[in-house]
Amino acid sequence: MRLLKTLVFVVALLPAAKLVLASFAIAGLSLGANPVEELLHEAGEWGLRFLLITLAVTPLRRLTGMNWLIRFRRMLGLFAYFYLVAHFLIYALLDQRLALGPIIEDIIERPYITLGITALTLLTPLALTSTNAMMRRLGSRWQRLHRLIYPAAILGVWHFWWQVKEDIREPLIYAAILAALLGIRVWHRQKGQNRRVATPVD
Repeated sequence: MRLLKTLVFVVALLPAAKLVLASFAIAGLSLGANPVEELLHEAGEWGLRFLLITLAVTPLRRLTGMNWLIRFRRMLGLFAYFYLVAHFLIYALLDQRLALGPIIEDIIERPYITLGITALTLLTPLALTSTNAMMRRLGSRWQRLHRLIYPAAILGVWHFWWQVKEDIREPLIYAAILAALLGIRVWHRQKGQNRRVATPVD
């Protein structure tokens, strides 16, 4: 299992490594005519992909019976946060050059940026409380807190959708995947409630 975790860790870092190499035009890689926009787009998309992969762990575990998948959920969630923080830092440092006024103005006046910042804000306490020590300290509150991943994912997909000006096929795919993952959870919860209601009481 440790070897598999190491492999997943390395694979999850590959998109970041590719972006770093492309930034310096190493190994024949390039970011194209608008490097900042390409970096911003790629980091954001990978963050959203890892967020959806994280949400897919529990349904896959239930459908396949492979309970060991749950051991990768924390790592995948932290990688989602890593890429989304990178997405924000690229925007703040490279696109806006840390100009606080324009950044605040964007957050207030551009709805898709408002959604993105809100999603990142919701994910921050999840990343900060992802350790075993915090799980023990928070107890049952930890699980309630980590349900923030659901609205964060919705806002993340919504952010991507509003950011795209013409071709919405890609954000539509993400929206469909997210709807399926949330729908499976609702169905499973309803099924559990129905089973408890149907169980006779002695």
